[in-house]
Amino acid sequence: MALPPKTDQAFLREVDEELRRDQLAGFWTNWGKWVVVGVVAALAALAGFLYWQHHNGEAAGVEGEQLQAAYDSLGANNAAAASKPLAELANSNRDGYRALALFTQADVLLQKDDLKGAAAKLGSIAADTSLAKPFRDLALVRQTSAEFDTLKPQVVVERLRPLAVPGGPWLGSAGEMVAISYLRMNQRQQAGTMFGQVARDTGVPETIRQRAVQMSGVLGVDAVASTGATARVITPAASNEDTKAQ
Repeated sequence: MALPPKTDQAFLREVDEELRRDQLAGFWTNWGKWVVVGVVAALAALAGFLYWQHHNGEAAGVEGEQLQAAYDSLGANNAAAASKPLAELANSNRDGYRALALFTQADVLLQKDDLKGAAAKLGSIAADTSLAKPFRDLALVRQTSAEFDTLKPQVVVERLRPLAVPGGPWLGSAGEMVAISYLRMNQRQQAGTMFGQVARDTGVPETIRQRAVQMSGVLGVDAVASTGATARVITPAASNEDTKAQ
């Protein structure tokens, strides 16, 4: 006798559930231990990350205290006491502390008139691609300033011209060195144009702008302070003989 439809459906559900139980039992028999291992490994990784985060925070606090202690020593004119913590921080795995320590070491050397040593420190920052670009750009500007008198003018121009752009944060310092280098190469028009750009940029420190206004005027460039103005050559560029006479 054929089973009623309802009884048939109930029978099929029982078979399906039994099959699923068998499959689940087989899965745990074959893979259960690996699932447990995976869960334990995930929990261990999470615990390790939380520990690392806590340890990293504590280590950063220690390095912050070291840097502050170095600054306090320098503020008290005790460079010797600051040398050890700065040397340790200069090898830090934390980019910010490493950069600050190297900058501070360079400042100490500059105060001692050790331009070569300061330039080397700043050069190491400029060449460290793991550091953020603002750190590297600042180091490059300061490195060039420290060794400016020993560099060929063309080297200064090639090094700093990408940073000497209107509206850029380094236009003042970089632009002034580029303009002076143009003068040393007897390229008066380029020098005047660069001085004019520096003079018109309101983001440049006032002392640098005043010097740029004076120099651009001497070189025959109208350094108009209005936004978007362009340098206008007033007098023809002097000859090489005139430049040499100056």
